[in-house]
Amino acid sequence: MTEHKNPWQIKTEKQVYDNPWIQVTEYGVINPSGGPGIYGKVSYKNLAIGILPLDEDGNTWLVGQYRFPIDTYSWEIPEGGGDKNIDPLISAQRELLEETGLKAKHWKKLLDIHLSNSVSDEWGISFLATGLSYHEAEPEETEQLVIRKLPFREAFDMVMNGEITDSLSMVTILKVNYLLEHSLI
Repeated sequence: MTEHKNPWQIKTEKQVYDNPWIQVTEYGVINPSGGPGIYGKVSYKNLAIGILPLDEDGNTWLVGQYRFPIDTYSWEIPEGGGDKNIDPLISAQRELLEETGLKAKHWKKLLDIHLSNSVSDEWGISFLATGLSYHEAEPEETEQLVIRKLPFREAFDMVMNGEITDSLSMVTILKVNYLLEHSLI
């Protein structure tokens, strides 16, 4: 068996839940050891888009909000959903303005990430936004956001001490820290 061959055999497939954001499918399978089983998969209808804005003084912006699924408050980079049929950069530009009131002249794609590939197909993309200008934030009606401007190093420290636990935020902040330490941005 090569590392690229799928060892799972699908016997049945049944959609068990569907809403405008996700679909849940249950599969009857033969697992890699040859035994019968089930596997559930959450399919996301949008891309996860994250943006790390960075100004000329080394400051960034975090967004704080209460996250229903984990029943707790969360500090994150600006992020949201992007239509899979639209250029992710357009979605990133929209999200940055919506959540922070910022626009950026310069954009750099930082990474692609599968956010929880053991149970979902959720795919994320993050960007670095620089050359910032300030405008009015336009949050969605479902968002009750707190915007926090802080030195980038403080955001990095929040990742390292466990204050930021959102995976897209963490990996984006760690990537930007690496790029800054190696003078790549």
